[in-house]
Amino acid sequence: MAVQGDQVHDDDEAHLARLGYKQELSRSWSGFSNFAISFSIISILAGCLTTYGAGIANGGPVSISWSWPIISVFILIIGFTMSELVSAMPTSGGIYYWASKLGGPAAGFFTGWLNLIGLVAVTASVAYGCATFFDLTFIAWGLFDEFSLNTIFVLFLVILALITVINIFSSHLLALINNISVWWHVAGAAVLVLVLIFVPDQHLSFSQVFSDKFNGSGWADGSTSSWVYFLAIIPFGFILTQYTITGFDASVHLSEETQGAAKTAARGIWQSIFYSAVGGYILLLAVTFAIPQVDGKPDYGSIPAGGVAYVFETAMGSNWAGLLLFISSCAQLFCATACLTSTSRMMFAFSRDRAVPGSRLWSQVNAQRTPANAVIFAAVLGAIITLPALKSVNGIPTAFYAVTSVSVIGLYFSFAIPIFLRWRAGDSFEVGSWNNGSKYRWMNLLAVIEIIVVGIMLMLPTSPFGAPWRDEFDWAAVNYAPIMVVGVFLILAIWWNASAKKWFTGPVNTIDQAVVEAFDE
Repeated sequence: MAVQGDQVHDDDEAHLARLGYKQELSRSWSGFSNFAISFSIISILAGCLTTYGAGIANGGPVSISWSWPIISVFILIIGFTMSELVSAMPTSGGIYYWASKLGGPAAGFFTGWLNLIGLVAVTASVAYGCATFFDLTFIAWGLFDEFSLNTIFVLFLVILALITVINIFSSHLLALINNISVWWHVAGAAVLVLVLIFVPDQHLSFSQVFSDKFNGSGWADGSTSSWVYFLAIIPFGFILTQYTITGFDASVHLSEETQGAAKTAARGIWQSIFYSAVGGYILLLAVTFAIPQVDGKPDYGSIPAGGVAYVFETAMGSNWAGLLLFISSCAQLFCATACLTSTSRMMFAFSRDRAVPGSRLWSQVNAQRTPANAVIFAAVLGAIITLPALKSVNGIPTAFYAVTSVSVIGLYFSFAIPIFLRWRAGDSFEVGSWNNGSKYRWMNLLAVIEIIVVGIMLMLPTSPFGAPWRDEFDWAAVNYAPIMVVGVFLILAIWWNASAKKWFTGPVNTIDQAVVEAFDE
């Protein structure tokens, strides 16, 4: 077995050498660990619960029971297209590396920055959601008196500091933490589902969960029958699914640290999506069935502000609510740790190719062979972009949903570019050991269309308070996702044309050709 293990390691190093890179990071992750980090970042105990209020507010139960499985199928298709790409080119900065090789330096430059921005935003949003849930846990336990955005932000900074310290240690420790995270998510989700089934005194009916509609967005005067409800309000709720099932590109960014990456990283992507989609659906249905009723009617209106904490507290009492919130909070801490790991690896890889200002600093690795500087820088950026969450509208920090939208848009748009370029390359694309065969022709095109449609929906004002043309306009309610996305595109376009195109030529070889030839002998 030792010989086989050494052979796999040599094959991985040889494959990486042919892609132009020497083995700098420690290749100590197993295939399970690679799957574990994407599964941990998707984290059904994070995304499903932190954005549950957005799903109910924008559509009601039907936005949960129908939208989740439909959108999940589309995301799984996106995952299959990316699995094919990572099998062919398993590198830490895979997303932009693919774009560079298939579309040239400009495609790689824009893809890399969209991916990096999305990763920073998803790290920030998960850490902030984690802080919120710990705050709610302490309130349920009687340790805190009231919900406070200032307290949450302090907890958010503490969490960022903690996961930064964890990420600076060895890659092997991170792999172990992610392995533990998988079982915490599986066991924790099972506990939540069982408690939600057996503890509440009453549940919604099957008909209510699969047919009740609700519009708590403020748009269309609360109508659930107008074209606005079906074409805009329900799609606003897509953020629940699209935000939860994201970050699976971590399997790509950790591929240089994974054994047998051409196969295991590919499996890590689609398997993490599939199992999260199934487990997340069961969890969401359990929460939805447990929605409390007031005067014999489901109290959908209290959920957007109170989220799942309101459901837990009202349906089961503070003791049960505290337990379930604590389980979810710990899962989100695992998730935030994994998010920062993925972000730092992407920043390391992108800096290795000299695309990030100060790249020499961010591409350094410490004695434990981890990119410590990139870890710290990513955490600091996450704190900065979340500052607007100190303000709220009716107790809801709208900026949190804006940060989640930015993460979804940045990540998925960065996925769309190489997915489209692979479709354009057609049969000339040299596939790896894991591939989609001729199915890429419709899968890649469908994946790009889904990303564009959902991305546009997530840039629209989700509340009348965030629409500049309305009398009730409030800056605290603005969905600043489109401002950031458009602003970033403009900045990147100006930067590219004025400077970057003169010096960024795509991936930079860090290994001599003689070494590559030696591997091939």
